[in-house]
Amino acid sequence: MSTPETSEQILRSNSGLIHRVVMHCNDPKSVPDLNQALEQAEENGWDQLVAIIRDIISGKREDAIPSELDEETRLVAEAILRGLHDPSTLPDMETDLDSPMAGRGIAGLLYSSRNGNEQALRIISGVTKQMWEAGGDMGIMAERIQTLLQGDRDMGRLTKDMGEKGQKMMLEILVELSIQEEKQRSSSDG
Repeated sequence: MSTPETSEQILRSNSGLIHRVVMHCNDPKSVPDLNQALEQAEENGWDQLVAIIRDIISGKREDAIPSELDEETRLVAEAILRGLHDPSTLPDMETDLDSPMAGRGIAGLLYSSRNGNEQALRIISGVTKQMWEAGGDMGIMAERIQTLLQGDRDMGRLTKDMGEKGQKMMLEILVELSIQEEKQRSSSDG
């Protein structure tokens, strides 16, 4: 049995996945990169967790968590189920400029927020607060989130005063937003 600190760290390091699954269950179109996140989890050896998540997504939640699980898998799966019943129990989002999924995750939250998803807006508000508290490029990024929500896509303005890592993450966010917005236009044109 892990300590409360270890459990909290496990949940924080998997918070992006936990939030994505909960958002997807509440609004299946709100997380266009969920399959990519699940494929990445499988590549990292999380086959059992991905199978549980797929059960949860398909509505099989009563017996979704088998009794024989390692502690990390159990903690993540239980956090997802708790988050579905009470979003206030979701762990804080981990904000890491080096994370390959951070830009995509933030873009997904921004896109969903711009399209009226209240839960995504609450999550992005929490993420922004954490970024602000972290300072540096993260603090600057936090300031620019509101600008992104209002539709600004000017790379020069959005990356002003940021270091290389912050600029890279902002570019990832802008690219992913562009992809999602183009998919929306294509589906509404067709």
